[in-house]
This record gives sequence, C-alpha cells and structure tokens, in this order.
Amino acid sequence: MNKKLLKWEIFGAIFISIVGALFHFMFEWLGSWPPIGGIFPVNESVWEHLKLPYWPLIIYSLLELKFIKVDSNNLIFAKTLAISIDLSVILITFYTYTAILGVELLIIDILSFIIGVFIGQYVSAKVMSLGEKAKWVSYVSWIIFITLGLLFIIFTYFPPNLPIFLDSESGMYGII
Repeated sequence: MNKKLLKWEIFGAIFISIVGALFHFMFEWLGSWPPIGGIFPVNESVWEHLKLPYWPLIIYSLLELKFIKVDSNNLIFAKTLAISIDLSVILITFYTYTAILGVELLIIDILSFIIGVFIGQYVSAKVMSLGEKAKWVSYVSWIIFITLGLLFIIFTYFPPNLPIFLDSESGMYGII
C-alpha cells in the first residue's frame, strides 16, 4: 500500500471524526436555520446522525482531490466505499446493541462512528493504491455518492414515517 496515501487517510479519519463531532452541534449553534439542515443533523434520529461522517468526508475528499490526485486512483470509488462502510458500521452497531440491550448508549454510538470512519479510510487507502478501475465503476460511484447526499437533504425536510427518521427525544420527524 502507498504509505503517503495511508498517512492521508489516517489524517482524514481524524479530520472526519473531529469535524463530524462538531457537525453534531452546528445546527443548534447556527440558530437552527432551516436551510442548513440538509448538512447538519437537525434532531436525534439515527438518520440525521448518518450525516456526521458524510459531509466531513466530502470536505476531506475535496482536499485530497486537490493535493494527492496524482498519487491516487479511484478516488470517488474509494470514497463511496468509505462512506458505505462508515454508515454500515454505525447502523449495524446501533441496531444490534439496542436490540440486545434495549437502551441507547452514547459511548457505543460515538465509538461506532469513529471505528466506522477509521475502517472506511483504511479501505479507501487500499482502493486508491490499486490499479485504476473501469470508468463505469466511477460513474456508478458518483451516482451513489450524489444520491446519498440528495437523500440526506430531502429526508431532512420530508422524512418518511419510519423508525430510522424518528427523533428519539421528541418523538417527531425532520426539523423540529
């Protein structure tokens, strides 16, 4: 594996974890202004917490695109895999431990977020170290990545009446 890429991805995991943690509070800190709700979590639902790795990963990926593009292959594919891993670890961990314990534990939620980010960034480094993939892989990755961002925005304002969108504190959906 390319050591330069691995260093970038480890730093990225730290960046995404810190910025994601800050994003948790930004909606409230910025006056709960509805137009920013698509980026920052607007309530305590599981869905809204999935924004925590997504948007910081985009910010960090743009930095990588600028500074390491010539040293990496498959950037969008690598980042699509990374965010898929991040979100999967968060969801699987949350629904598994709450089904077993019957309660939500903040420390497990935080750890699953951080672990998911680090695993995702490690896989990202591995994928970017590989030979270049077929163009269709990049196209599909772009579609997945952009669709996910659009869903975060749309479901912030028009959340389906499903448990993943339910704010566990208020019992409401979407912007409260």
